[in-house]
Amino acid sequence: MSWEPEIKELRQREELARQMGGKERVEKYKSYGKLTVRERIDKLLDESTFHETGAIAGKAKYDEEGNLIDFTPANFILGTGRIDGRKVVVGGDDFTVRGGAADGAIFGKQVYAERMAHDLQLPIIRLVDGTGGGGSVKTFDTSGHTYIPVNPAWDYVVANMERVPVVAACMGSVAGLGAARVAASHFSVMIEENSQLFVAGPPVVKYGMGQDLTKEELGGIQVHRSSGAVDNVAKSEEDAFRQMRTFLSYLPSNVWKLPPVKETEDSPERREERLISFIPKNRRAPYKIRELLPLLFDQDSIFEMGRFYGGGTVTCFARLDGHPVGVLAPDPFVNGGGLTAESSEKLERFVDLCQTFHLPIVNLVDQPGMVIGLPSEKKGTIRKGVRAVSAVYQAKVPMIEIIMRRVFGVGGAGMSNGHGLNQRYAWPSGDWGSLPVEGGVQVAYRRELEASEDPDALLKDLLDRMESIRSPFRTAEAFGVEEIIDPRDTRPLLCEWVKDAYERLPQQLGISRHGMRP
Repeated sequence: MSWEPEIKELRQREELARQMGGKERVEKYKSYGKLTVRERIDKLLDESTFHETGAIAGKAKYDEEGNLIDFTPANFILGTGRIDGRKVVVGGDDFTVRGGAADGAIFGKQVYAERMAHDLQLPIIRLVDGTGGGGSVKTFDTSGHTYIPVNPAWDYVVANMERVPVVAACMGSVAGLGAARVAASHFSVMIEENSQLFVAGPPVVKYGMGQDLTKEELGGIQVHRSSGAVDNVAKSEEDAFRQMRTFLSYLPSNVWKLPPVKETEDSPERREERLISFIPKNRRAPYKIRELLPLLFDQDSIFEMGRFYGGGTVTCFARLDGHPVGVLAPDPFVNGGGLTAESSEKLERFVDLCQTFHLPIVNLVDQPGMVIGLPSEKKGTIRKGVRAVSAVYQAKVPMIEIIMRRVFGVGGAGMSNGHGLNQRYAWPSGDWGSLPVEGGVQVAYRRELEASEDPDALLKDLLDRMESIRSPFRTAEAFGVEEIIDPRDTRPLLCEWVKDAYERLPQQLGISRHGMRP
């Protein structure tokens, strides 16, 4: 006796599962220029590394003799595979079966994917393409009752955020729980023209709020490029896969491992001549921070997150002599690089991300402080700014501060933990204090200026006197700054620092004291 008949039936069921929603639905879906979930998984992972779990889960029909006559697979596909040789868990919605909705799913598969990532301590990637929630109200007619909703596997979703890298892609029109699965990640990406993300779709919004909007108007790229709901936007599905792979390349597989160090041909001793004149002599003149970053970090190693949200603060990954680091930097072209409510949230989340996965942080500082004025006050900027400063103070990962220009006020002071060792270097362009001198003189000498017969001349005299006092060399004389350096020496110093930082990291491995939240 042999079990060949059973294996033959197994292969038949597997073949039916690979047909997904059937030829007609698959062709219609692909006519929109989209890949099927199985094609997405194959393009995302290293070639031929996908091992599927639960392939034959679905809904079957049998004849009176118990023979299989029809089979519809569950619309969630999961398994393991490899990215750059490292094992990951991947789960994706199949829109060709019930539009990716929950009434075409088997919740146990989503739960299993999250539990697998949690228990095996592997990164998890979610390819979200549907609602993933309660499905159609037609299910009530079938079941005869409603229910109190529970987000499936959400205990693992939350726990995974503090244990393993979580990456999510919005692959289509994603609403409800599907949108939440995208947001509950360390890195999320949408795709131009193909992706829409919303709490509820247009029909529900029209009924509940009276707003008659298309999917694109309600949750398209033009909405979420700068909303903060997702991190990045991709030009195509292939670009989204590239970004996800790149993001993971900086992180360890879990918090009990060190970030992966790569070999590089970029010399740690590289000194860029352009740095000596990069910061303008005119203190009010901006500069292009994204042109500065390659002068300090390994060539082609910079990966930015959330460029259009909280734009005054740049957050990115990079490498120093092959070692992954998190980078905080200003963009003086946006609010002068000051902290807004949005950029404070962005800074807080990125610092927490680096802390969770033990990435040392390089903080390039040109911080005029929290953005002032009525609009900022209405957004509660001070509270959000204080949360960002608190994240910096709570972080235990090695952090180094390169003061390029301004350090003013609470925001500037919060760029590093001034009560610790506070490793930092200043460039000769450094300019700091509780207030900028120009504004501070107006406040401190208000009465004298009001009483003066020539207030403009008095103001000029006061500013001229302050000019020499504000020199960073005066601060260094009082050991108020530890070291002023030639900007061209910055990369060699950073590359030396990062080696010391990675020597300390093994002492910090494991779950951080405060868990990461989306």
